[in-house]
Formats: sequence, C-alpha cells, structure tokens
Amino acid sequence: MRTVLITGAAGFVGGHVVHEAARQGAALTLLSHSRPVAAGSGQRLLPADLTDPASLRGVCEGVDVVLHCASYIGAEPGGNEAVNARGTRNLVAEARRCGVPRIVYVSTASVYGRGTFRGAAPGQLVRNPSSPTSVSRARAEDAVLEAGGIVLRPHLVHGPGDRWVVPGIVRLLRALPGTVEGWTARVSLVSAPDLARLVVGTGLAPEPALTARTYHAAHPVPVGAAALLRAVAACAGLPWPRGELTVAEARARLAGDARLAHALDMLRTDHWFDGGPLWRDLRLSPAADFETGFAESARWYRRTLVAA
Repeated sequence: MRTVLITGAAGFVGGHVVHEAARQGAALTLLSHSRPVAAGSGQRLLPADLTDPASLRGVCEGVDVVLHCASYIGAEPGGNEAVNARGTRNLVAEARRCGVPRIVYVSTASVYGRGTFRGAAPGQLVRNPSSPTSVSRARAEDAVLEAGGIVLRPHLVHGPGDRWVVPGIVRLLRALPGTVEGWTARVSLVSAPDLARLVVGTGLAPEPALTARTYHAAHPVPVGAAALLRAVAACAGLPWPRGELTVAEARARLAGDARLAHALDMLRTDHWFDGGPLWRDLRLSPAADFETGFAESARWYRRTLVAA
C-alpha cells in the first residue's frame, strides 16, 4: 500500500481523485484549505494552506505520491499567483524536502493560449498562456517539471461537480438564437471519473511505464461541438435553435460578456489534443464515449441546473 497525498481534495477534480485512489486501496492524506471535506475511514485530513509554507511543514512525511489537484480559477491576478504559482512551489519544496518520489500536477490545456489545435502532442505545442489563471498554472508546471514531476493537461472536464463547462454552455445556448456556422469544430473532453483514473494511474504507475513528463489527459476521440451542445441542450431542456449565425453575429450578441466570448472561441475552432499516449502508457481504456459518459451524469446536471 502506497501513501498518497491529494491537494484540493474538496474540489471538483480532487474529489473524484480521492474516490478513485481510495478505490485502488491507497492510504490517503487529504489537503483542503478553503472548503470542508469528509475524510473516509483511515484517511488523514490536513487543513494546510498552499500559500503558507509553515502550514505545509511535515505534510509530505512518509508520502510516496503527491497528486496536486488544487488550483485557483479566477480573474484576480494576486489569487492566481499566490495559489497556483507560489503555492505549487511551496508544495514542491516540501515534497522534495521529504523525498517524495513522484509528484503529479493536474494543469490545463489553456496554457497553450488561444488558437486552433488538431491532434497535437504536448511536445509539438508551445505554451502561450493569455489569462492570469493560465499564466500562473504554467508557472506551477515549471515548478513540478523542475522537480522531475509529471504534468497532466486536460481540456474540458465534465461530470458530477462541474460548475464551469456545462453551466457555461447552457449560458451560451441561452444567449444565442442560432447555431454558429454549424458548430463544426472538434473539442477534447474527459469525464471527471476518467480523469481521476488517469491522475491516480499516473501517480501509481511504475517509472518505466511513463514515456513522457507532460501528457494530455483527454478522451482519445474528440467530440464535435454540435454533438456536445445538443447533449447539453437536451439535458437542460433547451430547444435546439433553428437559425444560423455567423461568427460576427454571435460575437455581437455576446458583446460585453468576456466569459461567453471565450466559450464561443473554444467551440467554433478545433481544440482537440492527442490524449492517446497517456492511456497507452497506463494500459487503460476510457470508460465510454462522450454520449454514454455524459448520459451517466445527466441526472446530476439536471438537478444542478434547476437549482441554479
């Protein structure tokens, strides 16, 4: 039995990682600062703060693997820098002091910035972060990679606990009276349970199995934007629009809402990344295609969307 430290244990991704690591029988130490988390039997809960190095002292003692899932997502540069960049460096420093053999960081494909992406591997892309969050997470990646750790970059993550992807698409659908040039783009998605399998699998894999230090954590098959939006519309009880908009018309409709404009950019151009190498290295298979995986979490989404 290996001891695994999980940061952000109360978060969206971190909560799924806790469940998967426990399912695989790891001894767990959970770190959570801003939100409460219910530790299971035999799990150790530590209320440490990544921005406070003193609070991290000793948290990595006896730990074999650090799964770093904590992050700050927001427009405030100070929070991004404090938690994502400096906080990760604080955690990595403590892990190295305690001799932790492996650190896995859950980053994001947004470190590539804006553009069109078609099936590229991490080594074929250059990071070009453009937001305070993605800039700080690129700096967090640097700290992990400098320590010999592993970085995983998911793009869009869906499933129970999601407060960003599907709710954002619902807002986009409500704001636009038509499809945007047919929504022909392809995008990379991964379900939260599948991402948890990849994170835990990377943490526990034997060293020779890992052929890279940076991976895309995504379903190997991209999803058409139209299929994604239709699934979300059906889940939210929204009618599929009959009209058709140009990109310029859609932009005009979304003027003044930077978040929805960003969502439009991601769904009107290809954003798919080669997720195959990580699945192959770990000798895992994704649980299902998008339609099947999304259907399994549709009930949770309906309850959440109705509450919102």
